[in-house]
Amino acid sequence: MRWKRAASRALLVCALLFAGNAGARAGEPAGGSDGRGPITLVTGGDLTGYLRGVLDGWNARHPREKVTLVELPDAADEVRAQMVTELRARSDRFDVLNIDVAWTSEFAAAGWIKPVDGAQFPLKSFLPPVVDTATFRGRLYAVPYVTNAGLLYYRKDVLAREGARPPRTWAELAHLAKTVAPKYGLDGYAGQFLPYEGLTANVVEAVQSAGGTVLAGEGSRVTVDSPAARRGLSFLLDGVREGWIPRRALTYKEEESRKDFQEGRLLFLRNWPYAYALANARPSEVAGKVGAVPLPGPDGPGSSALGGSNLAVNTQSRHQKTATELISYLTTESVQRRVLTKGALPPVWADLYRDPELVRRFPYLPTLQRAVLAAKPRIKSPQYDQVSLAVQAVMHDALLHRRSTDATVARLKRELTALVGRG
Repeated sequence: MRWKRAASRALLVCALLFAGNAGARAGEPAGGSDGRGPITLVTGGDLTGYLRGVLDGWNARHPREKVTLVELPDAADEVRAQMVTELRARSDRFDVLNIDVAWTSEFAAAGWIKPVDGAQFPLKSFLPPVVDTATFRGRLYAVPYVTNAGLLYYRKDVLAREGARPPRTWAELAHLAKTVAPKYGLDGYAGQFLPYEGLTANVVEAVQSAGGTVLAGEGSRVTVDSPAARRGLSFLLDGVREGWIPRRALTYKEEESRKDFQEGRLLFLRNWPYAYALANARPSEVAGKVGAVPLPGPDGPGSSALGGSNLAVNTQSRHQKTATELISYLTTESVQRRVLTKGALPPVWADLYRDPELVRRFPYLPTLQRAVLAAKPRIKSPQYDQVSLAVQAVMHDALLHRRSTDATVARLKRELTALVGRG
């Protein structure tokens, strides 16, 4: 029996040593190897299926450094939750992360993504505003991959009958929404006003179009209590109170609002560029009758909240060299062209917006380029998720119960100050 006990002790020691070594390998700093090998790219759902074909091109040329695509659910909140679960556990499951532009500051501040050398990427070829979404405290932590900016869609046929031009200001939008829309059995205007990330984007757009901000100093100061911010919030609050924003719009995400417009129930719609092709294609009831212009503002064209995604390297990745080279591949001009033509997503390369062939296929590109150049990043904050949730909750309650601008600003200021302090 002694030999059995001795053997058992020996096996236990071996098991503990093996576990200890395995734990060391799992937790060893990135760069413990040569930084090369197979990697994973994690992203939200690829709705058009274009990304696998793009990655096939990489895998064919890198048989020893193949990339595996991991698709998470479509909803941004679920994507973020699953990514954060892995990153908080210091997992190396994901090497390259395709993250919403608004998450860059949060992920960088938490140490989940590593700084990158901008000299390795063609940043000068990108639309200038998109690069700012990838920075935090003056350092580049990600590389822009896809951009997005909100556009104002309108019924060309209805405005043509009225001899009216597309609105350039909020006053023009409100006037047409109140006077022209009812003549044709339409509601006036809708955006995305359900309490989710889309509402944050709509609120930020209104505030910054008026020259205001919600937070400043990369999230360190609450600035929503300003005349400009109040003017922006009043645009949305007055719209619901006066009825040219229908109450059902308070239940809309992107798809609900697109379908309402596409089925001929709205004169104006704020949405992302993907809606253009769908609204103008059969079986859309408004096919061929849809135009798009930059979002209006108080005194002229407004400013969209920049959407899109950035590519970042997980700090715990064991193959960071391969991960970085994959990002270089995904941000080449040829792949960016496929992002648009196959993925129906707005690329970050500026020249593609002036390409005659692409403009013929995607007539909204020049308008979208103007919108992106006038756009600004959404709220930059290490606590972005909590800040966004606060904005959503306060604004949806205010819209639903028709709160005054003063009451809404006071509550927003109180909630945000509790999160980020007084600066």
